[in-house]
Amino acid sequence: MAENNPIWTVGRILKWTETYFRQKGIESPRLDAEVLLAHVLDRPRIYLYVHFDEPLQPDELAAYRGMIRRRADHVPVAYILGEKDFMGLSFHVTSDTLVPRPDTEILVQAALDRLGMIRAKSRTPDEVLRFADIGTGSGAVCLSVLNHMERTEADTVDISPAARAVAEENAASFELADRVTFYTGDLLTPLRGRRYAAILSNPPYIPDAEIASLAPEVRCREPRMALAGGEDGLDFYRRLCREAPSMLLDGGFLAVEVGVHQAEHVAALAGADPLIVRTEVLRDYAGIERVVVAWRQ
Repeated sequence: MAENNPIWTVGRILKWTETYFRQKGIESPRLDAEVLLAHVLDRPRIYLYVHFDEPLQPDELAAYRGMIRRRADHVPVAYILGEKDFMGLSFHVTSDTLVPRPDTEILVQAALDRLGMIRAKSRTPDEVLRFADIGTGSGAVCLSVLNHMERTEADTVDISPAARAVAEENAASFELADRVTFYTGDLLTPLRGRRYAAILSNPPYIPDAEIASLAPEVRCREPRMALAGGEDGLDFYRRLCREAPSMLLDGGFLAVEVGVHQAEHVAALAGADPLIVRTEVLRDYAGIERVVVAWRQ
């Protein structure tokens, strides 16, 4: 950033940053510039559009420059800000967790709808429904379900102690900590011997060979263990579909997010278990098959 003119207004710095980000290969240069500056100014983005001529104060300019450097190095905006909005909540995120994405809202909504169906059919509708969230990361799936549905409780598992710590922080922030128990471990292993109304998971599903082709924000910054799903991307689904059915209550369901072209394979894996009586495939906002639901008899 040039230093020969010390007057940096909102409009001028946004224009400069947009150009700079585009040169660095940032996919959404203007949006990212605005989001970062709005955060520095502690204002909504709309504020920027009616204050183009407002000069930045030295401390604001210094903070923004630091963010520009990190974003130009392909650090995701969510990691720079330390937060990401998802399902009406602002989740704390770090480089130890995946950044929650809109596609995962399909999994959350599927869980909410089907837990609601279970409750509606129950002879004891006031009963607390307990579910498990496998590979919880920031807690986006688990805590969103808890936040939007009363009389639910959860057990969550993540193999990363650092990710678990982030999820626990989010649970406390949303005042949900008394409704969720956190475990560190490998998939369903810490929960053996328990049964649930639902088991939810957004597991790693990127085929190993495709990791190198991902955007640098994902490939280099997000935790590889939360991305890589084995040679064909299905390693974790094989385990979940083998182990989860016996851990579901009668009439319960397994719901998992899947990658592009994986839904048919995952539905077949789930349907191969004799305890599973039917499967559903749900599409995301772009029409891509994104969630597979498998029901226990």
